[in-house]
Amino acid sequence: MTAPLTDPALTDPALTDPALTGAPLDEPGRGRRAGSATWRAFRRQPLGVFSLAVLALIVLVSVFAPVLSEPPASYGPDVLRPPGGAHPFGTDALGRDVLAEVVWGTRQSVLVAVAASAIAIAFGTLVAVVGAYFRRVDAVVGVLVDLTLSLPVLPLMILVAALAGPSTTTIILVVAAFSWPEVTRLVRSQALAVVGLPYVDAARLMTRNAAWIIGRHVVPAVTPVVVVSVVVTASRAVLSAAGLAFLGLGDPTTWSWGRILYEAQQSGAMVSAWWLTLFPSLAILALVLSATLVSIAYNDARNPRNHDR
Repeated sequence: MTAPLTDPALTDPALTDPALTGAPLDEPGRGRRAGSATWRAFRRQPLGVFSLAVLALIVLVSVFAPVLSEPPASYGPDVLRPPGGAHPFGTDALGRDVLAEVVWGTRQSVLVAVAASAIAIAFGTLVAVVGAYFRRVDAVVGVLVDLTLSLPVLPLMILVAALAGPSTTTIILVVAAFSWPEVTRLVRSQALAVVGLPYVDAARLMTRNAAWIIGRHVVPAVTPVVVVSVVVTASRAVLSAAGLAFLGLGDPTTWSWGRILYEAQQSGAMVSAWWLTLFPSLAILALVLSATLVSIAYNDARNPRNHDR
């Protein structure tokens, strides 16, 4: 008797696992299993879990800032007091509590990070997937992204923020406007690989509705890359917003980590009062570093080779 012929695609997990082939996780069960495997792989990385806890703590501080501390006063009797006693983070040149400034500055920094990254991710992903699906549009998208990335970002951000006037909305829009090209380049590379897969060609034979194909097949396939982009873009937004605020282009009516550094520099106490720069700088470092480590850990965890077999 001869052995029955068996299609390797029916028996080889490497050819049937959507996580390995790049096929979309159309079945809810498969999507849940892939998500559970990614989470298990992520939990095995202590540095990633710790960084995620730090990010969660920063978000909680921003949400419960009114409970944790009163808003910074206009002035106080204790001027340039070092950390200790009633002022764990010390006081600034006007006698204001630095701890209260850092806590309330967390709200502004997280708001800018979330809003700017959301706008940049939404616009950048849309441009990327549309350009990848329509090859004629992709040429224009590639030139536009390369041109935008070649521009001096910081001087242009300073110019636009100065012309528009200092406000939270201005900071969010300026940061988002100069962040989307990085998102587009990252998502576009993944989307170009997805639109050439057989299941996308089969979808084209089923319908001419490009929006349905992009939303049903292309966007889910690039979602893991988008998740990484969210974290990285948010950390860059915090750095950009802090830089603009340090240059005096932030919202003067709202506390932020950059404003604390700006007022320390304006008062001339930046060198003598080390605590004025230390604590807001540590807050910026904690958010940016933890966001970067979380993105690296997640990117490693979603690799099927790191999943439990």
